[in-house]
Amino acid sequence: MSRPDTLLPREFETIESRVPRHATLDSLLRDNQLQDSLVLQAVDAARAVFNPRLLRADQPYRLVRRLDGFLREFEYQIDTDRFLRIISRDLSRPTELEAEVLTYDKETSVVAIEAQIDSEHPSLIAAIDACGETVQLALSLAEIFAGEVDFQSELQPGDKFRVLFEKSSHDGQFSNYGAILGASIDVDRRTRQAFRWQDPVSGKGSYYDENGRSLKRFMLRSPLKFEPRVTSGFSLHRMHPIDHVSRPHLGVDYGAPAGSSVVAVANGTVVSAGYSGASGNLVHLKHSSGIETYYLHLSAFGKGVRAGARVEQGQVIGKVGATGAATGPHLDYRLKKNGVFVNPLATHARQAPGEPIPSAQLAAFRTLRDKLRTELSATLLAAAPPTKPDAVSTAPR
Repeated sequence: MSRPDTLLPREFETIESRVPRHATLDSLLRDNQLQDSLVLQAVDAARAVFNPRLLRADQPYRLVRRLDGFLREFEYQIDTDRFLRIISRDLSRPTELEAEVLTYDKETSVVAIEAQIDSEHPSLIAAIDACGETVQLALSLAEIFAGEVDFQSELQPGDKFRVLFEKSSHDGQFSNYGAILGASIDVDRRTRQAFRWQDPVSGKGSYYDENGRSLKRFMLRSPLKFEPRVTSGFSLHRMHPIDHVSRPHLGVDYGAPAGSSVVAVANGTVVSAGYSGASGNLVHLKHSSGIETYYLHLSAFGKGVRAGARVEQGQVIGKVGATGAATGPHLDYRLKKNGVFVNPLATHARQAPGEPIPSAQLAAFRTLRDKLRTELSATLLAAAPPTKPDAVSTAPR
């Protein structure tokens, strides 16, 4: 006759939860019944590798403690890449704690999605979100085609986006996006393609169209990163919304929420950044090739944006506001070429193609292009839900 199993007392308890609002590392450990003296030692150990003040609400944590109140292990997710670990490595000396910041072991896969603009998803962000992806992917895609498409004004129902990209996760949890490898977008009845090519000499990755021409243009199509709409176009005879008289409007008004980032459309130098009467807070940039740009009614200026400073394409130079003569938050964006104000939308649309890949690298690029095209189609096909076979009629003929 076999003897019954002996039940041993449980020595450790594991708690998995999320950081509550207004918690500190000290209060979090105390709330999980660690000994008071041990809490102080744990916080001191953590402070050597991590600032406890950066503990954020709703971040996941895992705590393993002995039933007598000693700590075995504590892990807190700092961000999608790193976690804090406080551990007692020697059970015979439970008051000796070590802390370290470690990186997650990630799994990276290549994923493809197909998104579409429609009445329920009128923006790129909404269309990408409907595919289960986040705003970061939408912004990355918009940045690639920023010299080709004005995502604020040109999207229409029926426009489509097919994207092949890297996606990393750890323990089944989304971590971050890697590079977009290839994309094809149908906007305004035109198909535009992008392929990531890494220069074999510099190692730098850039995006090129199917013919090997760079998608980077002299100017971005818009000074706003995303989502606003054109509320008033370039005109020599526009009824002024405040003064109610007909006068020229030498720029384009973009409706956007107050505080939205405004970026430089090209590399250049700050001519001025300050208050300018009816124009409100204004930034004036000078670029090469006789181009100047103006950004009006800003609520704030970008860091370091002052007369004489150099700015890079895509750098934040201010925030959308309603300073000066403005009926609400918007950006009045103006472009001057060789001393004359011109229509920014038309000028941006007529930009010449970017620099091509050197001829010596073109054959290798074409091989990569064809491989990415095939991989995009195959990945989309593999991810598509299976189609149900047509029902077979059994009725007599």
